[in-house]
Amino acid sequence: MHTPGGQLVGVLQDAYIATTTFHLGPGDTLLLHTDGLTEAHTAASGDRYGDEALLGFGRALAPTTARHTVAAIRELLDALGAGVDDDAAILAVSVPLPDREEQQ
Repeated sequence: MHTPGGQLVGVLQDAYIATTTFHLGPGDTLLLHTDGLTEAHTAASGDRYGDEALLGFGRALAPTTARHTVAAIRELLDALGAGVDDDAAILAVSVPLPDREEQQ
């Protein structure tokens, strides 16, 4: 899902903040992050990590929990090492699967 953005939060007194509504179902995880993650430079090419790489990373994790997502992103940031030259904050929220489905 694409959401409009690009404005610094808290800088402009009358900033326009876009809102969107969506539904998370059992097994879904939502990841919020700052641009320090997607603007990090990769060691191999020096290019920015980017939105597409992060989407692919997330797809490879799914289905997962918020706890596992945060752990995987921390490992990713560690792997990017010195390529992370800006703050990188993340927040993950997940909806647990019903107990019966988790056991399968």
